[in-house]
Amino acid sequence: MKDNMNFLDAELKTLKEEGRFITPRVLQSEQAPVATIDGKEVINLTSNNYLCLATHPKIKKASIEAAEKYGIGAAAVRSIIGTTSLHEKLESQLAEFKQTEACLVVQSGFSANVTVCQSLMTSPEDVLISDELNHASIIDGGRLSKAKKKIYRHSDMAHLEKILKSDEVQNARRKMVVTDGVFSMDGDIAPLPKIVELCEKYDIVLMVDDAHSSGVLGADGRGTVAHFNLKGRVDIQIGTLSKAFATVGGYVACTQKLRDYLGSVSRPFLFSSSAPQSVIASCIAGLDVLYNEPEHLKTLWDNTKFFKSELKKAGFDTGDSETPITPIMVGDGDKATKFSQRLFEEGVFALAIKFPTVPKGKERLRTIVTSGHTKENLQQAVEIFTKVGKALKII
Repeated sequence: MKDNMNFLDAELKTLKEEGRFITPRVLQSEQAPVATIDGKEVINLTSNNYLCLATHPKIKKASIEAAEKYGIGAAAVRSIIGTTSLHEKLESQLAEFKQTEACLVVQSGFSANVTVCQSLMTSPEDVLISDELNHASIIDGGRLSKAKKKIYRHSDMAHLEKILKSDEVQNARRKMVVTDGVFSMDGDIAPLPKIVELCEKYDIVLMVDDAHSSGVLGADGRGTVAHFNLKGRVDIQIGTLSKAFATVGGYVACTQKLRDYLGSVSRPFLFSSSAPQSVIASCIAGLDVLYNEPEHLKTLWDNTKFFKSELKKAGFDTGDSETPITPIMVGDGDKATKFSQRLFEEGVFALAIKFPTVPKGKERLRTIVTSGHTKENLQQAVEIFTKVGKALKII
């Protein structure tokens, strides 16, 4: 058979030599705080299942009932016949959750960021201003737009203001600032009050990607806007349904006018099939749990504080994290890989994050605690981190 893609041999060789070739671990159980991965039971510190909704009985029941009533999928794009009454119900409830006029549900959080950037920034006369550590989906959304891109140093408000007041930005046709609410590799929170102040001062649209904030920060887990009491002052809130909600999908919480516009022009919305009704029903049930079972959010933060405190006592550098995302700084790619591998052998799964996901010299393990971890789980994990950390001379 003819092989006209033999260039891949060289590409794969390079990936392996640079330590960037990925062989995923395989989950063989529920996405649980203690899970079976590659045949081994380990303390799972890598999942985005913040509130353990992936296994919540009410949500599983809602998913099963929806599949039995509506079938396994909508079998159409949203704009043809893939919008069901459940989709409309979820959009209405998410708008209330994010305290906005309207909401558009799309296929993923990645698609939500692409949807807005590509659909609003349509001319070289537009300018998209982005934090340097924003998620890859924002970067790709910017690339798919036709706007000029301006990058400000991470959470550096003086640098952001310098860009915003420049003639190039002030004279642009459209201008939009985009930031993560919580930064996924470092766990720090964007200085949203100051960003809002600057956007209001210079009359610039503000979009916040609340992927790791929704279900985690603010009253009822409403996100960074609620966390900072900024209701009505952020133009666009992006959310994902794959993290705290533990299903799949994304959404744009915004004005009714923007929702109507995106529903007519957004390519991810128009050309991708609708999420199955079982998934949508799971999200509706997840909102009900958030409102009526606040103990999950409280336990998540209790566990977060405990785990960070114990890691710091052991001598680990956890960076600037303020959230359940807790990096353990290593500073060397090979050592981060060995750290992760040794931890797994000892019974803890914590993923190594290396260049190019993070800059060279900033390699780390990224850990995420959930509401389902017990204090005993977390204490055992810290003991294993300490044992392996000392062996590798990380502490």
